Amino acid sequence: MITLINKKLISLSLTSDGLHKSPLCNSISLFFYSSSRPKKRISKPKIAVAEYLISQHQFSPEAALKAASTVAYLKSPAESSSVISFLRESGFSKTHLEDVVKRVPRILIANPDIVLKPKFKVFQDSGFSDSDIVDIVSSDPWILLRSADNQLGPALLVLKNILGSNASVLKVLKLSGGVLKYDLEKTLMSNVEVLQSYGIKSSQIIKYIFHFPRFFVHKPESIVDVIKRVDEMGFDMKSKRFLSAIRIMTSLTVETWERKVKLFKSLGLSEDDISAVFRRVPQVFGVSEKKIEEVTEVLLSTGKYDISFIVNHPELLIYSVEHRLKPRLQVMEILEKKKLLGKTPNLTTICKYSEQKFTELYVVPFTNELEGRVHGVEIKIS
Repeated sequence: MITLINKKLISLSLTSDGLHKSPLCNSISLFFYSSSRPKKRISKPKIAVAEYLISQHQFSPEAALKAASTVAYLKSPAESSSVISFLRESGFSKTHLEDVVKRVPRILIANPDIVLKPKFKVFQDSGFSDSDIVDIVSSDPWILLRSADNQLGPALLVLKNILGSNASVLKVLKLSGGVLKYDLEKTLMSNVEVLQSYGIKSSQIIKYIFHFPRFFVHKPESIVDVIKRVDEMGFDMKSKRFLSAIRIMTSLTVETWERKVKLFKSLGLSEDDISAVFRRVPQVFGVSEKKIEEVTEVLLSTGKYDISFIVNHPELLIYSVEHRLKPRLQVMEILEKKKLLGKTPNLTTICKYSEQKFTELYVVPFTNELEGRVHGVEIKIS
């Protein structure tokens, strides 16, 4: 078969001037009859990431294995060492380094000149110190894989324009450096304008940016939809809780919201009760369903409180069952039984007290009566 093919190829190379082998014929001939074979490339041995991090950079086994679960081998340990050296020289401690590599193992195969240094320069040009940059990057190391010019730079500019100073920007980024991954002009800036259009004061908005920066990176249209839903529940837009209600509802999917409503109904609350709870304490809808059930069960089991009490005091659903609600209920029960209280204080007020204030008011004056342990919590005062 090969001979027939070659004969045809050779015949095609004949010209009217006589026999002449074309380059095509020569190459085909060599292809079929040459005994030579292309030489195999000698690849460099791959280095196991876990072993490399532990032996070369004294990483903890836990951190090294976590990184190795994503990037198992290194082709260029020297480049990886330059990444780690650059971060060390930039002020990253061993703990910071391990955290960055654990969360973003891909950083080990990055070129520091192309990937890292431009990001650090953006922060430096914006007036942040080396220690500031360490705090920001440690908050969310993924920002090191974002574009310096198209994402980080513009995002920093928006934050500074809204918050007014690097100190304020740093405060937000230490809490959530991840907001730098978003187009803040389309999200944060637009959302601020939307909220202002509904009469929410700038001071309240800025306060929320400090505490809940991720709320402001939602799509503006989704914020507008939520505002409409909150308004339909009879919420007063002038209420200080209005922004909190928007934030909570935005954080929940429609399915999660419906599950919470279904749970409250199963506990005996009507539609009006549920709306009233949301208007009084929107944060209740951010509490897990398990916790809502546990608090309700604890309160009803006392025989002193019913569902209407919970509807009127929904903030109780937020407190820790084991560390606040049960111990304080038991302390008050002991004091009531021994008739040591002139008037039983409101449970909501009791739960609002800090640990120190509660101890000063209801534990220290009755040390002998409360000596021992109440529901696993030591009451003894030293």
